Amino acid sequence: MESIFLSKSIGNKDFSFFPRTNSKVTLMASASNPAGSNATLRILLFYAAAIALGVLNGFYGTDLTIRAGDFLSSVFIRLFKFISIPIIAVSLISTLAQLGESRESGQIFRRTIFYTLFTTIIAATVAAALFLLYAPANVSLPTEAGNVPKVVEHSYFEYVQSVIPDNFLSPFLSANVISVLLVSGAIGLALSHLEKDSRPKEVLTAFFTGAQQILFILVSWLIKILPLGIFGFVTVLCRDLQAGVSLGGLGTYFAAIITANLLQIFVILPAILLVKGISPVKTFRAMLPALTVAFFSKSSAGTLPVTMRCAEENMRVRKSVSGFVLPICTTINMNACAAFILITCVYLMQNAGAEITIGTLASWILIATVAAVGNAGVPMGCFFLAASLLASMNVPILLMGVILPFYAVLDMLETAENVWSDSCVAKMVDKDLYGEPGEE
Repeated sequence: MESIFLSKSIGNKDFSFFPRTNSKVTLMASASNPAGSNATLRILLFYAAAIALGVLNGFYGTDLTIRAGDFLSSVFIRLFKFISIPIIAVSLISTLAQLGESRESGQIFRRTIFYTLFTTIIAATVAAALFLLYAPANVSLPTEAGNVPKVVEHSYFEYVQSVIPDNFLSPFLSANVISVLLVSGAIGLALSHLEKDSRPKEVLTAFFTGAQQILFILVSWLIKILPLGIFGFVTVLCRDLQAGVSLGGLGTYFAAIITANLLQIFVILPAILLVKGISPVKTFRAMLPALTVAFFSKSSAGTLPVTMRCAEENMRVRKSVSGFVLPICTTINMNACAAFILITCVYLMQNAGAEITIGTLASWILIATVAAVGNAGVPMGCFFLAASLLASMNVPILLMGVILPFYAVLDMLETAENVWSDSCVAKMVDKDLYGEPGEE
């Protein structure tokens, strides 16, 4: 069934945002029935109202109402983070445990890595070409411009060391996604090596599977009140936009980044899907709720629960694929981050007096790809990563302070792009292994 929004029915309880159409796990918006169409219209009106009220509040609200919007934004980001880390862990553990007895896990992993690197390299290459095409001019900054948060420099070995946890709880308490993946992957692989049909394996597998189901129920509750979060996100966005600065030579810089993002979203990724025999329109429509949450929350990791629900129920990706691919892609598949890092770092190097050659851009395609793979899917993750790279090369980062007020908008678009890319990878891996739903 073609669909847009989710509902969850457990027993006699309905956890959908709108009245349910049947007793199964369904999608509330269906083009094929009037009830689904009405539900779609209703939720779009809720979303539109939340956005409109957020805009009015952000630009014209009182101090109290703006603070209320900021409070809601912070609460929802905390809720997304609260759910996302456990889901990453239990999804990966349960998936590895179930796939450990077959060759599927290896096949899924290889395809995930291939599509991730392939799409990320393309994104970085397009960004390099656009930088040459737009040729953004240098900017003369006033001495008071740009208050950039302090960047702490770390060596590569320090970074690797920080990823390896020194106790079981630290990755979860610090929300270190890469460490969580490392711990969860190790537990999942160990669980897969337990004796088949043994009591310990059955109990542990049932525990993690049950925990995953509970977390998805929590997600369905969160989706019910999502308009409140959108109101808060839009309020904060509009408030930040009021602190504008004169763009000057930055106009072409922003144009290059936005163009790179839009090309990846609407041209490159759809073209790859078409080559694989997958409808980009149907895929985009199926993932629309996740893309909406990603856009306003600015966190691909925080959006993961909604992404997995949409992939499994709307896009009909097998749980064995979504539970493995999406948690990994949330950490390593950062198409938009690669484009931002390349254009931003090269632009600031140019402003610092460095000569930008074809060789420079070629080397930064590789650097941006590798850096993006290690970036965390959290708000402003790309911004701080770019600033860290520049600081490590002793490139002045004063200009990052001018970019900062506008990054709120860029971050929204970039997060939606990353989640869209994750969804495409999951769909392609699923089709590679199983074909279209109903063909296996």
